[in-house]
Amino acid sequence: MKFTSPQTLASIGALIGAKTIGPDDFPVLGLNEIHVVEPGDIVFVDHPKYYDKALQSAATIILINKEVDCPNGKALLVSEDPFNDFLKLIKYFRPFEKANGEIAPSAKIGEGSIIQPGAFIGNHVTIGRNCLIHSNVSIYDHAIIGDNVVIHANTVLGADAFYYQKRQGEYKQFTSCGRVVIHDNVHIGANCTIDKGVTGDTTIGKGSKLDNLVQVGHDTVVGENCLFASQVGIAGCVVIKNNVVLWGQVGVASNITIFDNVVVYAKSGVGKDLEGNKSYFGSPCEESRSKYREINTLKRLAKENQ
Repeated sequence: MKFTSPQTLASIGALIGAKTIGPDDFPVLGLNEIHVVEPGDIVFVDHPKYYDKALQSAATIILINKEVDCPNGKALLVSEDPFNDFLKLIKYFRPFEKANGEIAPSAKIGEGSIIQPGAFIGNHVTIGRNCLIHSNVSIYDHAIIGDNVVIHANTVLGADAFYYQKRQGEYKQFTSCGRVVIHDNVHIGANCTIDKGVTGDTTIGKGSKLDNLVQVGHDTVVGENCLFASQVGIAGCVVIKNNVVLWGQVGVASNITIFDNVVVYAKSGVGKDLEGNKSYFGSPCEESRSKYREINTLKRLAKENQ
């Protein structure tokens, strides 16, 4: 998430009561999770196991719970509780905005787009030209929809990420401040859910088509011209490249990559990266030809032992 205007190290430190290490006027442009940070971003870390990863990341401001040597060109915010202080910053720079109608006054809707009765369009949403948004669709704040997009009834874009940290024996939700970004010529079926990024974007690429009852988790990036059949479930932080087909009830675990031109057959479970230009089947899924040979071999052995 980028701030609407640049901040300074001193001003951020004052907001959360953190000790600052670095020039008072050190620029702070936003905040992000470790996998999407850029120069000018704050990243938080609260476990020694991950100190080096955070300190050596692209982030230039590290919110940390111990005073350590600061890398050249970076700054530190030393806090007793980086997790909670990070959430304080999210709530300060992107507070929840109450809706005052079905279509927020700050929403921008392009020429030729149709919003059917009962749809909800949240604050600061942008919808392109010639879109069709059916009844009871909910598009949460800050979402971006391209041109020629069709979204069917009861779909929700921008619900909170399923992202929690266990603290004092309870699960505490990490406040989501990211967005959903839908590119041109995407079709989304009925009763789909696409969660917003935790701090970045959940993205559906140009020309991709989603059947009914598809779930896409936070920060997942779907490429162009993908096809997902009904009841596909994709976890958070997945990268799906171009021209990928996932047939019905495929489940995809988090933090993996599916490369170009992959086809995954129905009811398969994807738990690791999938090499491009191949078809896969099974749970855990494997290349389909070898998986079918395995199944046939087991059938033959079962018959022989009857």
